[in-house]
Amino acid sequence: MTLTREAAGVFAIVPTPFDDEGEIDFDSLGRLVDFYESTGVTGLTLLGQMGEAPKLTQDEGTRIVAHVLRRTGLPVVVGVSAPGYAAMRALTSDSMAAGAAGVMVAPPNTLRTDDQIVAYYAGAAEAIGADVPLVIQDYPLSFAVVMAPSVIARIARDAPGCVMLKHEDWPGLEKISALRRLEAAGDMPRLSILCGNGGLFLDFETERGADGAMTGYCFPEMLVEVVRHAAAGNRDSAHDIFDAHLPLLRYEQQPGIGLAVRKYVMKRRGLLASDRLREPAVVLSAAARAEVDYLLSRLARRDSRVG
Repeated sequence: MTLTREAAGVFAIVPTPFDDEGEIDFDSLGRLVDFYESTGVTGLTLLGQMGEAPKLTQDEGTRIVAHVLRRTGLPVVVGVSAPGYAAMRALTSDSMAAGAAGVMVAPPNTLRTDDQIVAYYAGAAEAIGADVPLVIQDYPLSFAVVMAPSVIARIARDAPGCVMLKHEDWPGLEKISALRRLEAAGDMPRLSILCGNGGLFLDFETERGADGAMTGYCFPEMLVEVVRHAAAGNRDSAHDIFDAHLPLLRYEQQPGIGLAVRKYVMKRRGLLASDRLREPAVVLSAAARAEVDYLLSRLARRDSRVG
């Protein structure tokens, strides 16, 4: 099973569970995978930023990928971003051999010009192999690399293996529209566009032409429903469920503590044995936990699954 340009739905970004000593908790990881399958997500994404990939060793990353792929039949995208192509090539090879559907590459923050960005992705595509489905991660708020629609179009034209864009620019609604106009004009091949940023703009991103989400909000059921309603043309239903979750979604999207919030909620949901992040890490204060508890209590009035 490999990614295609027509991929749609929700690819849930899987957080890496750790125990209280900071070691990978594979039991919790298995529980997470089973849970995601039960929510109706289309696929899973491993070793992204919210998977704390930079804090993992190469061996740990490979073990996580193998563990998940043994447990699920869902398509799995693996983040293989690395400063150099050698590490990227090695993790890609291991992941695809284990049964991954494709890999995701973010640009290093050393890139400054459009030509440098295009050349970097051309080199990445060559390094991992032309037959490996490639996802561009466009997240300038984190990576400090700005990719205009014309640059993404150039990458898509030059790298046949590039089939998907993980769109996390902010504000980014006009960017989605611009990319779909380039596609309609024949100036770039179609890319599947899945959106991140915790799903914070998913209600309108789907209306602008996004195919779904690739993100990790602690209630993926909401993301699945928004995408499903949008695809069916049920605009009000999509916005109703999105609006109910928006206060918690906003709270979870805070830079610096967002993953800690997400893991805390997932622990409360019985999915994680510990909400620990690997060091260096932030720890939610008692006040922050109380605020999340309050948001959950309010959300439970509008979504029975929260209780």
